[in-house]
Amino acid sequence: MDTKDFAKAQGHWILARMGKRVLRPGGKELTQKLIQSLHISPKDDIAEFAPGLGYTAALALNNKPHSYVGVDADQDAIHMLESKLKNDRVSFKLGNAAETGLQSDSKDKVYGEAMLTMHADHRKAEIIREASRILKKGGLYAIHEMGLKDVDENLKNEIQRDLAMCIKVNARPLTEKEWTTLLEKEGFKVKAIHNNEMYLLEWKRIIDDEGWMRTLKITFNILIHGSARKRILEMRRVFHKHQEHINSIVVIAEKN
Repeated sequence: MDTKDFAKAQGHWILARMGKRVLRPGGKELTQKLIQSLHISPKDDIAEFAPGLGYTAALALNNKPHSYVGVDADQDAIHMLESKLKNDRVSFKLGNAAETGLQSDSKDKVYGEAMLTMHADHRKAEIIREASRILKKGGLYAIHEMGLKDVDENLKNEIQRDLAMCIKVNARPLTEKEWTTLLEKEGFKVKAIHNNEMYLLEWKRIIDDEGWMRTLKITFNILIHGSARKRILEMRRVFHKHQEHINSIVVIAEKN
Protein backbone atom coordinates (compact mmCIF):
# COMPACT_ATOMS: atom_id res chain seq x y z
CA MET A 1 0.00 0.00 0.00
CA ASP A 2 1.50 3.32 -1.11
CA THR A 3 0.96 5.82 1.69
CA LYS A 4 2.69 8.80 0.15
CA ASP A 5 -0.43 9.69 -1.87
CA PHE A 6 -2.83 9.87 1.07
CA ALA A 7 -2.35 13.60 1.72
CA LYS A 8 -3.57 14.52 -1.77
CA ALA A 9 -5.71 11.52 -2.73
CA GLN A 10 -9.46 11.69 -3.26
CA GLY A 11 -11.48 10.60 -0.25
CA HIS A 12 -13.08 7.53 -1.83
CA TRP A 13 -9.62 6.31 -2.94
CA ILE A 14 -8.39 6.40 0.67
CA LEU A 15 -11.46 4.60 2.02
CA ALA A 16 -11.14 1.90 -0.64
CA ARG A 17 -7.45 1.43 0.24
CA MET A 18 -8.45 0.99 3.88
CA GLY A 19 -10.72 -1.87 2.79
CA LYS A 20 -14.12 -0.18 2.57
CA ARG A 21 -16.24 -1.71 -0.18
CA VAL A 22 -19.51 0.21 0.18
CA LEU A 23 -18.70 3.80 -0.80
CA ARG A 24 -22.16 5.15 -1.58
CA PRO A 25 -23.55 8.09 0.44
CA GLY A 26 -26.72 6.24 1.50
CA GLY A 27 -24.91 3.00 2.23
CA LYS A 28 -25.92 -0.51 1.31
CA GLU A 29 -29.53 0.17 2.31
CA LEU A 30 -30.09 2.88 -0.31
CA THR A 31 -28.15 0.99 -2.99
CA GLN A 32 -30.43 -2.00 -2.46
CA LYS A 33 -33.48 0.26 -2.78
CA LEU A 34 -32.08 1.58 -6.07
CA ILE A 35 -31.71 -1.92 -7.51
CA GLN A 36 -35.13 -3.00 -6.22
CA SER A 37 -36.76 0.09 -7.73
CA LEU A 38 -35.29 -0.64 -11.17
CA HIS A 39 -37.07 -4.05 -11.30
CA ILE A 40 -34.29 -5.54 -13.42
CA SER A 41 -35.47 -8.61 -15.33
CA PRO A 42 -33.90 -11.22 -17.67
CA LYS A 43 -35.26 -9.18 -20.60
CA ASP A 44 -33.32 -6.03 -19.69
CA ASP A 45 -30.18 -4.64 -21.24
CA ILE A 46 -28.61 -2.46 -18.57
CA ALA A 47 -25.68 -0.07 -18.18
CA GLU A 48 -23.90 1.25 -15.11
CA PHE A 49 -21.87 4.44 -15.00
CA ALA A 50 -18.71 4.24 -12.83
CA PRO A 51 -19.18 0.77 -11.29
CA GLY A 52 -16.07 1.26 -9.15
CA LEU A 53 -15.49 -1.77 -6.91
CA GLY A 54 -18.46 -3.64 -8.41
CA TYR A 55 -20.67 -3.94 -5.32
CA THR A 56 -23.80 -2.65 -7.08
CA ALA A 57 -22.96 -4.49 -10.30
CA ALA A 58 -23.05 -7.77 -8.38
CA LEU A 59 -26.48 -6.87 -6.94
CA ALA A 60 -27.79 -6.00 -10.40
CA LEU A 61 -26.41 -9.22 -11.89
CA ASN A 62 -28.27 -11.27 -9.27
CA ASN A 63 -31.38 -10.36 -11.29
CA LYS A 64 -29.86 -12.01 -14.39
CA PRO A 65 -30.32 -9.19 -16.94
CA HIS A 66 -30.07 -10.03 -20.64
CA SER A 67 -26.88 -7.94 -20.77
CA TYR A 68 -24.86 -5.62 -18.54
CA VAL A 69 -22.14 -3.12 -19.44
CA GLY A 70 -20.21 -1.03 -16.94
CA VAL A 71 -18.49 2.16 -18.14
CA ASP A 72 -15.61 3.38 -15.98
CA ALA A 73 -12.81 5.89 -16.55
CA ASP A 74 -10.33 3.93 -14.40
CA GLN A 75 -8.40 1.24 -16.27
CA ASP A 76 -7.38 -0.48 -13.02
CA ALA A 77 -11.03 -0.67 -11.99
CA ILE A 78 -11.90 -2.21 -15.36
CA HIS A 79 -9.26 -4.92 -14.95
CA MET A 80 -10.46 -5.72 -11.43
CA LEU A 81 -14.12 -5.84 -12.48
CA GLU A 82 -13.38 -8.07 -15.46
CA SER A 83 -11.53 -10.54 -13.25
CA LYS A 84 -14.48 -10.69 -10.83
CA LEU A 85 -17.61 -10.41 -12.95
CA LYS A 86 -17.08 -10.64 -16.71
CA ASN A 87 -18.91 -13.35 -18.69
CA ASP A 88 -20.74 -13.69 -22.02
CA ARG A 89 -23.46 -11.24 -20.94
CA VAL A 90 -21.31 -8.96 -18.80
CA SER A 91 -18.75 -6.50 -20.14
CA PHE A 92 -16.83 -3.44 -19.01
CA LYS A 93 -15.80 -0.48 -21.12
CA LEU A 94 -13.17 2.18 -20.54
CA GLY A 95 -14.78 5.56 -21.04
CA ASN A 96 -16.49 8.49 -19.41
CA ALA A 97 -20.14 8.76 -18.49
CA ALA A 98 -20.76 11.84 -20.64
CA GLU A 99 -19.63 10.09 -23.82
CA THR A 100 -19.92 6.32 -23.42
CA GLY A 101 -19.83 5.33 -27.07
CA LEU A 102 -22.78 3.00 -26.46
CA GLN A 103 -25.53 2.73 -29.07
CA SER A 104 -28.46 5.14 -28.84
CA ASP A 105 -31.80 3.75 -27.61
CA SER A 106 -30.14 0.47 -26.65
CA LYS A 107 -30.67 0.14 -22.88
CA ASP A 108 -33.70 -0.60 -20.73
CA LYS A 109 -32.13 0.50 -17.44
CA VAL A 110 -29.18 2.80 -16.67
CA TYR A 111 -27.88 3.78 -13.27
CA GLY A 112 -24.95 5.47 -11.57
CA GLU A 113 -23.98 6.15 -7.98
CA ALA A 114 -21.87 8.73 -6.16
CA MET A 115 -20.53 10.25 -9.35
CA LEU A 116 -22.81 13.10 -10.46
CA THR A 117 -22.12 14.80 -7.11
CA MET A 118 -18.46 15.03 -8.07
CA HIS A 119 -19.14 17.18 -11.14
CA ALA A 120 -20.13 20.76 -11.84
CA ASP A 121 -23.79 21.23 -12.72
CA HIS A 122 -23.19 21.56 -16.47
CA ARG A 123 -21.22 18.31 -16.41
CA LYS A 124 -24.01 16.62 -14.44
CA ALA A 125 -26.39 17.64 -17.23
CA GLU A 126 -24.09 16.15 -19.88
CA ILE A 127 -24.02 12.80 -18.08
CA ILE A 128 -27.80 12.77 -17.60
CA ARG A 129 -28.18 13.62 -21.29
CA GLU A 130 -25.98 10.65 -22.19
CA ALA A 131 -28.12 8.37 -20.04
CA SER A 132 -31.16 9.61 -21.93
CA ARG A 133 -29.46 9.04 -25.29
CA ILE A 134 -28.63 5.39 -24.66
CA LEU A 135 -31.98 4.58 -23.01
CA LYS A 136 -34.98 3.29 -24.90
CA LYS A 137 -38.19 5.31 -24.62
CA GLY A 138 -39.78 4.40 -21.30
CA GLY A 139 -36.46 3.15 -19.93
CA LEU A 140 -35.44 3.89 -16.35
CA TYR A 141 -32.49 5.92 -15.10
CA ALA A 142 -31.52 5.76 -11.41
CA ILE A 143 -29.05 7.91 -9.49
CA HIS A 144 -27.73 7.61 -5.92
CA GLU A 145 -26.06 10.83 -4.81
CA MET A 146 -25.37 13.19 -1.93
CA GLY A 147 -28.16 15.63 -1.18
CA LEU A 148 -28.69 18.90 0.65
CA LYS A 149 -31.62 19.93 2.84
CA ASP A 150 -32.72 23.14 4.55
CA VAL A 151 -29.98 25.28 3.01
CA ASP A 152 -29.77 28.77 1.59
CA GLU A 153 -27.26 29.69 -1.09
CA ASN A 154 -24.59 30.79 1.41
CA LEU A 155 -24.78 27.57 3.41
CA LYS A 156 -24.83 25.52 0.21
CA ASN A 157 -21.62 27.21 -0.92
CA GLU A 158 -20.00 26.65 2.48
CA ILE A 159 -20.85 22.94 2.46
CA GLN A 160 -19.57 22.49 -1.08
CA ARG A 161 -16.35 24.30 -0.21
CA ASP A 162 -15.78 22.23 2.96
CA LEU A 163 -16.44 18.97 1.13
CA ALA A 164 -14.08 19.91 -1.70
CA MET A 165 -11.32 20.70 0.78
CA CYS A 166 -11.62 17.47 2.76
CA ILE A 167 -12.27 14.90 0.01
CA LYS A 168 -10.11 16.59 -2.64
CA VAL A 169 -12.93 16.51 -5.21
CA ASN A 170 -15.06 19.45 -6.29
CA ALA A 171 -18.15 17.87 -4.72
CA ARG A 172 -21.38 19.70 -5.51
CA PRO A 173 -24.36 18.00 -3.83
CA LEU A 174 -27.81 19.38 -4.62
CA THR A 175 -31.20 19.64 -2.97
CA GLU A 176 -33.93 17.15 -3.89
CA LYS A 177 -35.64 19.80 -6.00
CA GLU A 178 -32.40 20.59 -7.84
CA TRP A 179 -31.72 16.93 -8.59
CA THR A 180 -35.23 16.39 -9.94
CA THR A 181 -35.09 19.60 -12.00
CA LEU A 182 -31.84 18.47 -13.65
CA LEU A 183 -33.47 15.18 -14.65
CA GLU A 184 -36.66 16.81 -15.88
CA LYS A 185 -34.74 19.28 -18.04
CA GLU A 186 -33.20 16.33 -19.90
CA GLY A 187 -36.57 14.72 -20.65
CA PHE A 188 -37.06 12.45 -17.65
CA LYS A 189 -40.14 12.01 -15.49
CA VAL A 190 -39.34 11.31 -11.82
CA LYS A 191 -41.06 8.11 -10.66
CA ALA A 192 -39.71 7.61 -7.12
CA ILE A 193 -37.38 9.21 -4.57
CA HIS A 194 -35.70 7.55 -1.57
CA ASN A 195 -33.64 9.30 1.11
CA ASN A 196 -31.26 8.23 3.82
CA GLU A 197 -28.91 9.95 6.24
CA MET A 198 -25.33 10.51 5.09
CA TYR A 199 -23.62 8.34 7.72
CA LEU A 200 -20.79 7.05 5.51
CA LEU A 201 -18.18 7.25 8.30
CA GLU A 202 -20.39 6.47 11.32
CA TRP A 203 -19.61 3.15 13.01
CA LYS A 204 -23.18 1.83 12.91
CA ARG A 205 -23.38 2.42 9.15
CA ILE A 206 -19.92 0.93 8.57
CA ILE A 207 -20.87 -2.23 10.50
CA ASP A 208 -24.22 -2.46 8.66
CA ASP A 209 -22.50 -2.02 5.29
CA GLU A 210 -19.34 -4.05 5.81
CA GLY A 211 -20.01 -6.52 8.64
CA TRP A 212 -18.03 -6.93 11.85
CA MET A 213 -14.96 -8.69 10.45
CA ARG A 214 -14.36 -6.23 7.61
CA THR A 215 -15.03 -3.32 9.99
CA LEU A 216 -12.23 -4.65 12.23
CA LYS A 217 -9.94 -4.91 9.21
CA ILE A 218 -10.78 -1.34 8.13
CA THR A 219 -10.19 -0.09 11.68
CA PHE A 220 -6.80 -1.82 11.86
CA ASN A 221 -5.73 -0.37 8.50
CA ILE A 222 -6.73 3.13 9.60
CA LEU A 223 -4.82 2.76 12.88
CA ILE A 224 -1.56 1.73 11.20
CA HIS A 225 -1.67 4.34 8.41
CA GLY A 226 -1.38 7.72 10.09
CA SER A 227 -1.69 9.88 6.99
CA ALA A 228 -4.85 8.05 5.92
CA ARG A 229 -6.24 8.31 9.44
CA LYS A 230 -5.70 12.08 9.44
CA ARG A 231 -7.65 12.48 6.19
CA ILE A 232 -10.48 10.20 7.28
CA LEU A 233 -10.89 12.02 10.58
CA GLU A 234 -11.03 15.32 8.69
CA MET A 235 -13.75 13.97 6.40
CA ARG A 236 -15.68 12.73 9.42
CA ARG A 237 -15.35 16.15 11.09
CA VAL A 238 -16.80 17.91 8.04
CA PHE A 239 -19.65 15.39 7.77
CA HIS A 240 -20.47 15.99 11.44
CA LYS A 241 -20.29 19.77 11.02
CA HIS A 242 -22.94 19.70 8.29
CA GLN A 243 -24.88 16.61 9.40
CA GLU A 244 -28.20 18.46 9.66
CA HIS A 245 -27.94 19.69 6.07
CA ILE A 246 -26.53 16.78 4.06
CA ASN A 247 -28.19 13.49 3.24
CA SER A 248 -28.30 10.89 0.49
CA ILE A 249 -30.85 10.53 -2.27
CA VAL A 250 -31.91 7.97 -4.85
CA VAL A 251 -34.03 9.17 -7.75
CA ILE A 252 -35.70 6.81 -10.23
CA ALA A 253 -36.71 8.53 -13.47
CA GLU A 254 -38.33 7.40 -16.72
CA LYS A 255 -37.30 8.57 -20.18
CA ASN A 256 -40.26 10.33 -21.85
